[in-house]
Amino acid sequence: MKKCYYFYFLLFFVFGFGQKKSLQTKFTSEMITLDGKLEEDIWQSVPIATDFIMFQPDNGKAVAKNKRTEVRVLYDNEAIYIGALLYDNEPNKILKEINKRDNFGAADFFGVFINGYNDGQQNFQFFVNAADGQADCLETDTNGEDYSWDAVWDSKAVITDFGWAVEMRIPYAALRFSSEKAQTWGVNFFREIRRDREKYSWNFIDSKIGTFTQQNGTLEGIENIKTPARLFLLPYASFYTYANADQKTNSELKRGLDIKYGINDAFTLDAMLIPDFGQTKYDDRILNLSPFEQQFNENRAFFTEGTDLFSKGNLFYSRRIGGPPSYSPELKSNEEIIENPNSVELYNATKISGRTKGGLGIGYLNAVTKKTYATIKNTDTQETTAVLVEPLTNYNIIVFDQRFHKNSSVSFINTNVTRNGSFRDGNVSALVWDLNTTKNTYNLAGNFEYSYVNDIKNKKGGINTTLDFSETTGKYRYSVGANMVTKDFDSNDLGINFETNYYNFYGNSSYRILNPTKFFNSFNTNINAFTQFQKETGKVQGNQINLNVNSTTKKNHYVGFGLQYRSLENYNYYEPRANGRYSIDPKRFGGWLTISSNYNNKFAFDINPYFAILNESGRKSIGIDFSPRYRFDDHFALNYAFNFFKQNNNKGFTDSINEDNNSVTPNIIIYANRNVVTYINTLNGKYSLNSKMNFDISARYYWSYTENKNFLKLGDNGRLIPYNDYTENQNQNLITWNLDVSYNWWFAPGSQLTLLYRSNAAKYDNLINKDFANNYISLLNNKDLNHVISISIKYFIDYNQVKNVF
Repeated sequence: MKKCYYFYFLLFFVFGFGQKKSLQTKFTSEMITLDGKLEEDIWQSVPIATDFIMFQPDNGKAVAKNKRTEVRVLYDNEAIYIGALLYDNEPNKILKEINKRDNFGAADFFGVFINGYNDGQQNFQFFVNAADGQADCLETDTNGEDYSWDAVWDSKAVITDFGWAVEMRIPYAALRFSSEKAQTWGVNFFREIRRDREKYSWNFIDSKIGTFTQQNGTLEGIENIKTPARLFLLPYASFYTYANADQKTNSELKRGLDIKYGINDAFTLDAMLIPDFGQTKYDDRILNLSPFEQQFNENRAFFTEGTDLFSKGNLFYSRRIGGPPSYSPELKSNEEIIENPNSVELYNATKISGRTKGGLGIGYLNAVTKKTYATIKNTDTQETTAVLVEPLTNYNIIVFDQRFHKNSSVSFINTNVTRNGSFRDGNVSALVWDLNTTKNTYNLAGNFEYSYVNDIKNKKGGINTTLDFSETTGKYRYSVGANMVTKDFDSNDLGINFETNYYNFYGNSSYRILNPTKFFNSFNTNINAFTQFQKETGKVQGNQINLNVNSTTKKNHYVGFGLQYRSLENYNYYEPRANGRYSIDPKRFGGWLTISSNYNNKFAFDINPYFAILNESGRKSIGIDFSPRYRFDDHFALNYAFNFFKQNNNKGFTDSINEDNNSVTPNIIIYANRNVVTYINTLNGKYSLNSKMNFDISARYYWSYTENKNFLKLGDNGRLIPYNDYTENQNQNLITWNLDVSYNWWFAPGSQLTLLYRSNAAKYDNLINKDFANNYISLLNNKDLNHVISISIKYFIDYNQVKNVF
C-alpha cells in the first residue's frame, strides 16, 4: 500500500507540476455586475482553476483546503472577466490595509498574469487587494516588474464569511494579443496570504528556474472576438498659485491633452500634447562631490509607462528630454546671468509600441523641445541680452526586438538627438542579445554599442560592448563576464554614461535555499569580484571582492550583511577632471548590516549601519540608516527615516590652476583633505479614506557639508603632497527642504482629481553653521522659500462610450 501511495504522489508531482495547466473560458452575452458576488448564472457554467501550489516560502507545497482559491474566466467582445473566491478559515484575520494605487501595503492580494502571445516573455499583471485597491505592472524577466505602467480596468473585492472574493473586468485595450480567430493566452493566477507571508500560484512556478513569465499555464476558448476601436482621450486642466517669502504671488492655468490610439490589436500610439509636469515629485538633490552628474529618477508618467522596449541596452535616460539646458552662456568680466531656466520646455512627445504575431516588438519615441534662452545683464550699461542655451531639439528612439523560442531575444536600438543650428548632435546604435537554453539552464547576454557625436568642430565615435555568461537555475548559480568601453564612447545626449576608456572582468557565485529550513524561510549568499583596467595604460582603476548574505527568518524578519574588500590601489582617472591625470585611491575594507522587521506588525523598523576603513591615516567613513514605521489602523500610517553619513579625511578634487596660458590642461590640480557630513530626515505618511481617496504627506530635510582641513597638490605620479599656497574658502554647505501634501481622488476609471500644496527651499554657500536647529529655521525663513498650491483634473474618455451616447 505504501508503494502505491508513493507511486500516485510521484504521478501527481510529475503531471501536476511538470506540465502546464490549461483553463477553458466561455463567451458571455450576459452583463456582468462587478460586485464581488459572482451571482450571474454564467459564472457557474465555466471550469474552475484551483489546486494552487505554494511559490514562497515552501516552493512546491500544495495549498491547504481551508486556504484554497477558485478562479473562473469569462469574456465578451470588449473585455475579459475574472471571478475569484479566496477561502480563508479565519476571515477576521485577513490583512486589508487601505493604500493608494500600486501599493499593496499590509494586505492580502489576488492577481492575474496575462500573456496574449503566449510567448513566455512578457506578462501584463493585474492585482486586487483585500481592501479593494488596484495595482498593475508589466513584467519581463530582463527588467522585472514595472509598476509605472498603468492601465484602465475595473475591479471589486469584498470580505465574506468564507474569506474574500474578487471580480475583475480587464478591457482588451489594456492587453496585447494577436488577431487570430482562436486565441491561446498564457495565464497564471497568484495569491498572497499576507499574515503568513505565503504566496501561491495556479500554475506551478518552480523557484529553481529563474523566470516567471515562462511558467504560465494557458487560457483557451477565446474565439472570434470583435474588439472595439481603441481610442482614448485624457484631457486635463491644472491651476497653480505660486508665492514666495516676499509675498509675491502669481497664478497660472494650464491645459493639455493626452491621446492613446490602438493602431491595431497589437500596436498603440501614445501622444502628449501641451504637457504639464507641474505636479511631478521634486528631485532629491544632494551635495554632489563626484566628477559625474547626479542621476535623477523619472517621475513623469509618459516617460515611465510602458517603456520596457525603450530600456533595451540602457541607452535611454528620459530626464535628458526637458532637462537642464545643454549649454552655459560665456560671460565677459562685466556681465552676469540674471535668469537661466532650470529646464527646457517640451512641445510634445509621441510613442508607438507593440509586437507582431511573429514576436517582433517595435518601439518608436519622438519628442521636441523648445528654444530656451538665458538672460545676461551688462553691469556697466544695465542692458539685458537673451542668449540661446538650448536650440530647438528633436529626440528620437527606435527599437526592434525579436523574440524567439519563448525565452530569447535579439534587439536593435537607435537613439538620435538633433539640435537645430550649429550645436552638437548625437547618435547611438546598439545590438543587444539575451539568449537562453531551452530549459532555461544557461544564459548568454551582451551588447555591442556604437556612438557618433557631431560637435561641429569635433566628430568622434566610440564603442561599448559587454558579454555575460551565467547559469540561471538550481541552488548554486554563477556568472562571468567582461565589458569594454573606448575613450570616445558617448551616449549622453539621450542616455547617461559616466566612465569610459576601460575594460573589466567580473564574476559571481551564489547559493540559495529553495525551501524553508528550521531557522529560515529564505536564505541566499553570493560572492562577487571584479577588476577594471584603464584601457590605454592597463593600470587598475577599479577592483573589489564582496560577500553578501540575505535571509528571512521564520517570523518573516529580514537579516542581511555584507563585506567588501579592495585589495589593490586604484588609479582614478576621473576625479582629477583633467585628461591623462589620475589620483591613487587606497586599499579599502568595509561592511554593512541590515535588519528589517516584519511589516505585518503595526510597529516595524529598518536599521542599516555601515562602515569603511581606508589604508590611509585617519581616513574612514561610518553611516547609519534608521527608519521606524507605525500603522495606526488600516487607514493611517507614518514612516520616518533618518540617514547619517560621515567621511573623515576624505580626499577629493577642489580646484585647478592653469599657470601656463598656452596649455589647455591645468598644470596644478588642488585636492582637499576634508570631512564630509550628511544628515537626511524624511517623513512619509498617508491617510486613506478608501482605495480611491488618499491623503499623502512627504517631507525631506537634507543637510550636507564639506569642511576642508588642508589642501594638497596632485603629483604626476598620482600621489598627493601638501600645498600651502592655496587659501581660498572651498567649504561647501547645502541645505534643502521639500514638503508635499496632497489629496488624490480616483473618481472614475482612469480619471483623477489632485489637490497639492508644496513648499521648497534650497541654500548653498561656503559658510558652515553646525547648529542643526538654526540651519533649519534659517532655511524656512529664506527668501527663496517657495509655496505652490495647485489643483489638477484629468478625465479619461473612451471613444466607444462617447460614440454610444451620440
